[in-house]
This record gives sequence, C-alpha cells and structure tokens, in this order.
Amino acid sequence: MTTDKEIEAVGKTLVDAKQSLKARFRALFTLRNLGGKAAIDWISQAFSDDSALLKHELAFCLGQMQDEYAIPVLIKVLEDTNQEPMVRHEAGEALGAIGNPKVVDVLKRYSEDPVIEVAETCQLALSRIEWLSSTSEQCGDENPYLSVDPAPPAQEKDVQKLRARLLGKDLPLFERYRAMFALRNLGTEEAVLSLADGLQCGSALFRHEIGYVLGQMQHEASVPQLSAALARQEENAMVRHECAEALGSIGKESCLQALRTFLGDEERVVQESCEVALDMHEYENSDQFQYADGILKLQGAQS
Repeated sequence: MTTDKEIEAVGKTLVDAKQSLKARFRALFTLRNLGGKAAIDWISQAFSDDSALLKHELAFCLGQMQDEYAIPVLIKVLEDTNQEPMVRHEAGEALGAIGNPKVVDVLKRYSEDPVIEVAETCQLALSRIEWLSSTSEQCGDENPYLSVDPAPPAQEKDVQKLRARLLGKDLPLFERYRAMFALRNLGTEEAVLSLADGLQCGSALFRHEIGYVLGQMQHEASVPQLSAALARQEENAMVRHECAEALGSIGKESCLQALRTFLGDEERVVQESCEVALDMHEYENSDQFQYADGILKLQGAQS
C-alpha cells in the first residue's frame, strides 16, 4: 500500500525543475499508475513548467487515467492560449479520453480554434464521445496495449483496405484514425509498413499519432521511417518528438544513432524527447523491473 508521504515524495520530484527530465518523467508515470486525487493534484501542479514536452505528457497521463476529477484542470489548459499548441492539443485529447459528455460544449468551442492541431483534436474528441454514446459495436479486448485511444479500431481486418482508409485524404479524420488503430492491433509487419506510410501524409496531428502508434508497436521495421521523420528539420516539432519517443520505445541498437544525433537539436521539444527516448532505450535494454519506478526507488532508499 502506497502511503501519502510516498505519493508526496514522487510528486515533489515531478514538480522540481532542478531534477533531470528523465527522473521527472519516471515520477509522472509512477503517479499515473498510482491514480487518485492526490496523484492528479501533483500532476496538475506541473502545468506551470516551461517544458512543453513535460506538460504534453502530463495531459496525456491525465487522459489515460480517465478520472473525471482531472476535467477542470484539462479544460483550463485547453483554454489557455499561452500554453504551447502540443500541450493544448493533448488536453483536448485527454478530455475525449475521459469521455464525459459534459465537456462537449467546451470541445465544440475549441473545434474551431485557429490552431489547427487543437481544432482537429477537439473534433476527434467530440467524435469519440459521440461514438461512445451511440455505438452498438463491441470492440472487445482487441487493444493489446491497454491504452485509451482517440478513436476505436475499425472492425475491418484486411490490411490493404485499412491502408486505403488510413491514407484516404477525403475521409473524415476519425475514420482514418479508426483504420490506424485497427492496423496497430493487427500487429503484423505489413500493418507496420502501412502505418509508416502515414508519416508522409495528412496533417501534423495525424503524422504525430502515427509516430505514437509505431512506438506502441515496437516493431523494428518502422525504424527507417521514424528516423527519417525525426531528421526532417522542416517537419512539425510535435511529429519529430513523437518519432523520437517511438525510437526509444522500440529500443533497438539501430535507434541509438538517430537519437544521439538530435540531442542537440535547435527545437527544445525534440532535444528533450531524444533525452527521454534514450532513457527509455536504456530501460528496454536493462533488467529494471519497471519504467515508472518512483516508489521502488523510494522504498529502496528507505531499506
């Protein structure tokens, strides 16, 4: 049983800007796994940080926790135009992940936001909430990654048909996302390569989600495409960051060179993503019990 003092200690690591980014990330994911109001309060405090990457991950974790207690802070972040677009986008996606219909009016307002990544995210979140309230589909246990996704997987199983939907520029974004998550759940190399083709089309939001999904799949076949997207200086930083984290998740030797190359990138979010990705790579290739190790470290220090 985790004590209040242990949660506080992990929370203090998260909000301490003097700590390394990788230590703060591990503290964040520890709090996400613990859940509860105290964990959400500590996560919420960190939205005043100056790292867009960290704040993006805060919002992501709050969405994955699916606790309605986080709705007020997520709305506040979405409404705050001083926050970076990738942070506001993630707050909108998190509201969709929680899925409470009471946020529909807020999402409708920001579905017309001048920042396209924010607008598209809120449109997707609205579509997800509408789908949740009206669907008779049974998705079952198809998602082996246990993530709360911005769209449910399509029921189609044919890779070529799903690829056509994924890359179909005239289709609604929600339907393209459904094809994306269906391909992810299939998990074959053919599905991986179909997804990787999406790194060269669609909006920045779409390409960023492709990077995230390829990171979940951890398939080495996607490393060349992810490395190429990371290397494209003209690419949206939100996309490059997700590709860096995907390379870290894949955790193969072939990922290291690309990550080290861009540790000094002029985009701070790319620099930091490579730093975190290298820490993830170290974890994937170690005998560490878990990445979110904040409590284990505390208990080890006390023993």
